[in-house]
Amino acid sequence: MTPADYDFLRQYLKDNSGLVLSNDKQYLIDSRLMPVARDAGLTSISELVAKLKTPLGRSVGEKVVEAMTTNESFFFRDKTPFENFKEVMLPNMMEARRTQRSIRIWCAAASTGQEPYSIAMILKDMGLKASAFRFDIIGTDISREVLDRAKAGTYSQFEVQRGLPIQMLLEYFKQEGDTWIISQAIRQMVQLRQLNLFDAFTSLGKFDIVFIRNVLIYFEQSAKVDILERVAKQMAPDGYMVLGAAETVVGLTDAFVAVQGHRGLYQPKSAQSSSVSMSGSGLSGLSAIRKSA
Repeated sequence: MTPADYDFLRQYLKDNSGLVLSNDKQYLIDSRLMPVARDAGLTSISELVAKLKTPLGRSVGEKVVEAMTTNESFFFRDKTPFENFKEVMLPNMMEARRTQRSIRIWCAAASTGQEPYSIAMILKDMGLKASAFRFDIIGTDISREVLDRAKAGTYSQFEVQRGLPIQMLLEYFKQEGDTWIISQAIRQMVQLRQLNLFDAFTSLGKFDIVFIRNVLIYFEQSAKVDILERVAKQMAPDGYMVLGAAETVVGLTDAFVAVQGHRGLYQPKSAQSSSVSMSGSGLSGLSAIRKSA
């Protein structure tokens, strides 16, 4: 691979996925893209670059983006966001939506589905799927391949051992050989769609809660700003946004304010102070709803 090939691929990935590669990541190109080249009947990265420059390069281009996109995910990853979902976001949203009785949740960069399925299991475990509330969980990702895996709902022994409580494994999965398959009831709670975060979000509609974790770290600052400000436009004024532990809105946008005392949790700046408050009113409202379910 020539320096010109590497420069082309860096720009191609930035333009098509937002991924920013530093000067020292050539080894990633070789290890991840040579299999893509071979599958396309090509013998080198240089031939792959030449293919991408032709009108026929679009299909192989999708595979290039998929191969280079990091798809690390596991059930209940980092724990804190899911504790905040159960103890802060959900009670306050259910109290605020007691009239509409509908809550929409978006998991951006959903990868192989562990994040949206974790949320679905929380709702199911709390008895909320059977309540009078409607919960819409939308999971999106740029990669068709990982979305196909998510839709199948099949996971290895290693994958279900990473963060998944044993009681949920036994209740919501069945084992077939070395594979664990998530229940149809949980899969039906999640809608999965392909979406590039560089594309418009408007077709997804408005959301009350947005999980967009561990993806912005791969983008340059201008892309982070653009994505965050477009996310804000798709959110309810009193909604919640969740970022990864290493991510922040500080220095990027004033469209969100941090929820004090809860790492990685934000609300649109337009949120009323009562929505940010961690008073017990939301929790008592949730208890009442659960008793009536």
